[in-house]
Amino acid sequence: MTMPAEIRSALPPSLAAVAAPAAGLLQRRYGAGDTFRGCFASAWTTTLRGTPGDPFVITGDIPAMWHRDTLGQLRPYLVAAGDPEVRRVLGGVVRRMARGVLLDPYANAINDGPTGAHADEHDRPPPGPGVWERKYELDSLCAVLSSGYELWAAGGGTDHLDDEFGAAAVRILELWRTEQDHERHSPYRFERLAGEFQGDTLDRGGLGTPVARTGMTWSGFRPSDDRCEYGYLVPANAAAVVALDGLVHLGRNDLLPADVTSSALALAAEIAAGVARHGVVEAGMARHGVVEAGTARHGVVGAGVARDGLVGADVVDAPAGPVYAYEVDGLGGANLMDDANVPSLLSLPYLGWCDRADPTYRRTRAMVLSDVNPYFYRGAAATGVGSPHTPARHVWPMALCMQALTAESAAEADGLFRTLLATDAGAGLMHESLHVDDPAVFTRPWFAWANSLFAELGLRLAGTPVPRPIPPMPDEVAAAVREVRPDLTLHR
Repeated sequence: MTMPAEIRSALPPSLAAVAAPAAGLLQRRYGAGDTFRGCFASAWTTTLRGTPGDPFVITGDIPAMWHRDTLGQLRPYLVAAGDPEVRRVLGGVVRRMARGVLLDPYANAINDGPTGAHADEHDRPPPGPGVWERKYELDSLCAVLSSGYELWAAGGGTDHLDDEFGAAAVRILELWRTEQDHERHSPYRFERLAGEFQGDTLDRGGLGTPVARTGMTWSGFRPSDDRCEYGYLVPANAAAVVALDGLVHLGRNDLLPADVTSSALALAAEIAAGVARHGVVEAGMARHGVVEAGTARHGVVGAGVARDGLVGADVVDAPAGPVYAYEVDGLGGANLMDDANVPSLLSLPYLGWCDRADPTYRRTRAMVLSDVNPYFYRGAAATGVGSPHTPARHVWPMALCMQALTAESAAEADGLFRTLLATDAGAGLMHESLHVDDPAVFTRPWFAWANSLFAELGLRLAGTPVPRPIPPMPDEVAAAVREVRPDLTLHR
């Protein structure tokens, strides 16, 4: 699907009033005025469908609504959450996502009504008519809860926190409880029986690879829509804790029932302790960056060895010491990698899990941005994090944006912004991924989430950061983590 002319001819005046001075400053500093304007307007003017009170948000070139992508696409518009026109649309999106959860909480993407359209005709069990795809991705449900909290915290009122949102929150809590013991209690299965993407089928008849109980909650698929190697996706579990903290904060402001609040608090503490106990591993580095934390039987990544032929002196080791794993199984398996899609390890401070200066995050960041990560690529045009979802030696603009948004150095963020501008192949918009040596080779010319993340970075560099209302971590949740790993510096 090619990118259409604008569905809506203009941004609301409140958003245009934010964009204009930011574009002017970015033009003077980087020559980026037009690119910023296009990226900032992209989601609002090209991906919103329906009515202002009942909008539907497509991802760009796919005519379905992903909860996770929707949160990322629309987050820059929180800068005008106090405007009734903007608030009505954003509130309508939250209500649409809540209805999607109540329709099928295991779905990762929904249709605009019971159209019967599906991502793949070979999926079993077959999705319902209102579901585009039924890959269960933990972070999709995080996005629903976080959308509700962030809109309220940014000044967007409470109309969207209605009975349907409360019912969706309860359904999410129930599902996350079930998926803490996936092996014994989960009803979820996913098989793709034929076709080009048959490899998306989960092992063991659609149940997935074995896991033990850890306190974390299981996910079948990553935010890239690729299947998980191990069932506990650590950055998604960190995002779940933040989302649950938001429910607790809403409840303590009398916006959710007391039983929902107490349930969210208890679950947040359990998942957070699980992340601390099982999601942090010792990355003992051997020659060539091979991780010695486990055996090939558990699928531990021989991180960087033979990847693109890079061995020996071409491989850079990250600092030794505790790091966050990308995935674990509670049985000894740990996957030391990162993916460009958010939630990612790189994005942990952005999500609100930890502080940028946390030593464990710093070591993890060094690992992610090194050849220890099998999806870290260096090239003549760009260097950064890619994904197994796209071809080798392709980095994602989203990952470059996230690296800049979590950078401690203004110089690092500045350099990454310039790289993004120089690698858009003249489109004035971001792509899904691009070849590190030739930006004219790219995937997906219309990927609204990447445009919005670039706009969010541009607003920050222009001195008008998008509100990031991260909920305070309750004392009970912080205490659960400290009991396991007092060395972690969490966001408070």
